[in-house]
Amino acid sequence: MRSIPTRPITIDHSLLNAPPPRIIRRPEPHDTDMTQPPDARSQDLQLRFLLPDAGVRGVAVHLDDTWAAMTERATYPPAAAELLGEAAAAAALFTGYAKVDGRLSVQLRADGAIRTLFAECTAAGTLRGIVRVSDAVADGRTAPPSRDLRALGDDAVLAITVENPALGNREPMRYQGLVALDAGRLDEAFEGYFRQSEQLPTRLLLACDGRRAAGLMLQKLPGDEGDSDGFLRIGALFDTLASEELLALAPAEVVHRLFHEEQPQLLGEKPLRFACSCSRERVESMLVSLGEPEVQAAVEAGLGEAKIHCEFCGQEYRFDGDAVGILFRDAAAELPAAPGIQ
Repeated sequence: MRSIPTRPITIDHSLLNAPPPRIIRRPEPHDTDMTQPPDARSQDLQLRFLLPDAGVRGVAVHLDDTWAAMTERATYPPAAAELLGEAAAAAALFTGYAKVDGRLSVQLRADGAIRTLFAECTAAGTLRGIVRVSDAVADGRTAPPSRDLRALGDDAVLAITVENPALGNREPMRYQGLVALDAGRLDEAFEGYFRQSEQLPTRLLLACDGRRAAGLMLQKLPGDEGDSDGFLRIGALFDTLASEELLALAPAEVVHRLFHEEQPQLLGEKPLRFACSCSRERVESMLVSLGEPEVQAAVEAGLGEAKIHCEFCGQEYRFDGDAVGILFRDAAAELPAAPGIQ
């Protein structure tokens, strides 16, 4: 017999699924005073660019309002919030690099202080994300999580997942790659993943300070494009970029200050924004997958209403007993496909 839930149903959105030989001072039009406030032109953008002489492609991302919207409904421990911001920036970077027609997510599961981290960016440039910490952390009974990925525990799993829509009558296409957690930082872990999975030299910097998030990704083009020491030269310039500068500047300004002597080609900008894909129809499909006895039990426990709360956007969906009855009568005629992420 199923137990009657004593609290509102919550939608579960998670899946789980060497330094250069010489020091190079980058040529800048002027030095950056990092004590100044952020550049007023900074905005939520993904910028793709090419450094043709060096044979390097890149993506830069900046999240201001998007990041604020992602976190305004929850209070996270500082390390958890920073990891979420970096994961969101990474998801936006990877959609600018990979062929994504649907959505790309960065997902982390562990048994320690952080239980679940999920950040998603769609082909349309919409982002959402959440972090769940252990009950002991949430209640203050144990120390907050560490930013060091190696402290997540032996059972921790980090994955990049691409979900593209179905073509014709085919099933939706889903690809997933597992990222080794043998580095302390998220960007270092992703660098190692791309080096091993694609055999292409990659540099990645992710940053989040609680108010904004940003990222920069560089990758050598396949083949022999570019001069012989191009990636080494670009990597040395990349090493002069600090997290504070990445966060303070708009993507185009980051590219200009680092690589203006490389004559970068800007390939296109995409606006980024927060959005959630939850809907009443998706919630109804989720309820049908639970079965009528469990949903009716939630109605009884909720004093006449089942309440479903979306953790991403805060939207609440309510179903009384009559609505549940109609839902399952309709489902008996045509059962919807079991949902994935709502």
